[in-house]
Amino acid sequence: MLELSLRSKNSITTTDASTTDALAKGYYGVRDGRSIKLSPEEALYLIDARNASCKKDGQAVSFSSLASLFSGSRKFMARYFTYKDWRDRGLIAIPSSREYTKQKAPTSKDYPTSSLKLPSKKLRGTFFSADLVSVVEDEKEGRALYEKFWIGQYGSYKAANRGSMSKLDIFETLFLVDRGILFLENATRRDVMGIATQRRTDFTSLYEVYKDWREKGYVIKTGFKFGTHFRVYFPGAKPMEAGGDQTHSKHVIQVFPKDSKLLISEWARAIRVAHSVRKTLILAIPGKTGAGRQDVDFVLYHRHGGEADSPDKSSPRFAMLSLGEEEYIGGQEFAKAINESNRKGLELLLAIADRETAVTYYKVKQIRLPGSRHDYFEIEWMQP
Repeated sequence: MLELSLRSKNSITTTDASTTDALAKGYYGVRDGRSIKLSPEEALYLIDARNASCKKDGQAVSFSSLASLFSGSRKFMARYFTYKDWRDRGLIAIPSSREYTKQKAPTSKDYPTSSLKLPSKKLRGTFFSADLVSVVEDEKEGRALYEKFWIGQYGSYKAANRGSMSKLDIFETLFLVDRGILFLENATRRDVMGIATQRRTDFTSLYEVYKDWREKGYVIKTGFKFGTHFRVYFPGAKPMEAGGDQTHSKHVIQVFPKDSKLLISEWARAIRVAHSVRKTLILAIPGKTGAGRQDVDFVLYHRHGGEADSPDKSSPRFAMLSLGEEEYIGGQEFAKAINESNRKGLELLLAIADRETAVTYYKVKQIRLPGSRHDYFEIEWMQP
């Protein structure tokens, strides 16, 4: 049987040579003379899953008694549940504070950009404040704007030949006004912005993201059907593909201002919805976040092929940020966790323990969008 000793809250060690040897082979803890010093999560896992015994001054220490020592620590049980899940999969996790062999992992992804050359012809339109929609007067130019640049909606959705009216949503309206292309007969830019920001307080952040991607050649449309702010198409996309079929997006964008906080369960729902419709979620954080650090919880070894990686054979691949279903996460906190993962040369893996202690994993990669003043991240559901 594995035997552990609780000497103090910060000192849980092995007590005999056989336990020390067994745990060393399993990559638990850190050598401390002839024994191994364990983190609380490691000790609890050994008691919980490996039937280890733990004593203090000759008295047995139960799982609950040991865990209760850390009940005041933020998200302690979420850290334990996520650590346990990773270990139960036959994979190795170590506290992020420990030394490990570093090997730079790909933590970011390059996205292409393209120049946007809109027509010089001026358009006139009418703004409908209650609907946050504009209608373009010139049928020919409105159609050209839609077919060449996929701005606005000519005719009907997925049926441009049905009708002749060209409609612009609130983001398209402001974008064309800012580019000096659209003149509104019944409103100024200040009027439109005032109405939009009164309708929703995060409108400025949404528009900054919309404008950023549009100026770099991307097509940005509503993400309403997918439960997100926008859906996005790469430069060159048109409403209809060459074969006449409707173009389908592969990415959606959720804007997450850095001064906001979002319940983890709501945040995860957007990712799962995107995954269910085979789209990659892009999390947008307007404005560059600070260079500060947000501690991650564990460093994770994964696998190559069917063989699990280990500290004596390979380098870790992920930095894990453990979270619970009922927690809130802020945009600044999230971005700083990415910064810390990049500093460690690891990909960020969000591990979310739900109320049944099941763990769901999301892999995060930073997007490099040349010339952008904002932070963007690809987030994908992952099955370890």
